[in-house]
Amino acid sequence: MSDRRLKDIVPFVACVEEGSFTRAAERLHLTGSAVSKSITRLEARLGSRLLERTTRRLELTDAGHAYYQTCIRILEELAEAESVLAAHRTIPSGRLRLAVPTTYGRLGVMPLLIPFCQQHPEIELSLTFSDRFVDLFEEGIDVAVRIGSNTELPASLGSRQLGREKMVFCASPDYLRRHGTPQTEAQLLTHRALLYERVDGSAKPWLFTTNDGHPDWRAVPWRMALGDVDAQVQAVCGGLGVAQMPTWLIHGPLQRGELEIILPHQQPDGLALSLVWPRRKQLLPKVDALLAALAHLVISPPAS
Repeated sequence: MSDRRLKDIVPFVACVEEGSFTRAAERLHLTGSAVSKSITRLEARLGSRLLERTTRRLELTDAGHAYYQTCIRILEELAEAESVLAAHRTIPSGRLRLAVPTTYGRLGVMPLLIPFCQQHPEIELSLTFSDRFVDLFEEGIDVAVRIGSNTELPASLGSRQLGREKMVFCASPDYLRRHGTPQTEAQLLTHRALLYERVDGSAKPWLFTTNDGHPDWRAVPWRMALGDVDAQVQAVCGGLGVAQMPTWLIHGPLQRGELEIILPHQQPDGLALSLVWPRRKQLLPKVDALLAALAHLVISPPAS
């Protein structure tokens, strides 16, 4: 970007925000003529009219609106980068917004956030728990923890995959005493299945791995379908049936002996755990510190 192009962007943005050449000139400490010439030069270079001049105020054209959004993003990124690089203070501080999945956020993320906040008392952490898709730019999120696919991320986002879920079949010791422990996949499919119910109302099938290592999703008859993973854990711990769940979700019940793993050789990989953040914010000390802390997240603890 040439120096001239950057200089023309600032008067254009000022004109849009002030609504007139005169007020934009006052804001920039320039003459009205200088601002008008800058806009004319910009429109000539782009080959598009950006502003419609009326007797009362300036109005953006469709091309002008699109160009304005681009200019605002460029100026914001420059200002943020300069504030970071020119700052005399490198101590992480200020408001920091983090979005996490509801249950994994509670079980997996919070144990790391407590020492993080103790180590950085000048950070004001705002934490959003939600299983819906979070748009980082629209909602002003600095870092998001995601479980699922991050394919086709825009270039404006950075990401780091930390691992993949390990899925296991499990049931309570009481259930297995009453109904027997299945030794084969065929026997497993005859047991009472406790499935996760997806948002669209369908029951999530069970995931197996074929002999040649490929995923094999199978729809199974079920006794209960639950749209909440915490409720699913309660149901299987209560002896209502057999479930397939990620090890991070049932690590505690497994350690306490409330659940037992069935068919330990069938532990296929589930969804990926990733960190996602706006690239332009990675320069901020508070974001860099949080990414470093969250790099220790674990998605697949030992199953037993």
